[in-house]
Amino acid sequence: MKPVKPEDRRIANIDTTEFKPWTMNNGSDSGQSLIQLNKSKPDGVGFHIFRMAPGTTTESHRHRGDEEFYVVDGDLTDNDGTAYKPGDLVWMKDGTEHNSTTVNGCTLIVYIERAEVGLEV
Repeated sequence: MKPVKPEDRRIANIDTTEFKPWTMNNGSDSGQSLIQLNKSKPDGVGFHIFRMAPGTTTESHRHRGDEEFYVVDGDLTDNDGTAYKPGDLVWMKDGTEHNSTTVNGCTLIVYIERAEVGLEV
């Protein structure tokens, strides 16, 4: 077996890697950020680490493909009142519509199949 070429591997540590800001659809700061190593996919698609600052809310959106996430730390609550805590592993079906809010901030490990569609609220 041949060694892995340096250009064929990326490594990031959530404690030392700078998170990339996630902007709202209108271009404003969302208070959210991510680390995503696969540059062949748009930001927020595929596997990534997503961080929300305290008091922030995601834009309302519809999933185009399933979403799965694991809550590493913090708190997260969906618009229907469902609350997630550290250690929760969550699956949301293709077509699900929601937004999420955090009071104290949170870090999530996320896998999303396709880019989400923003919703008018």
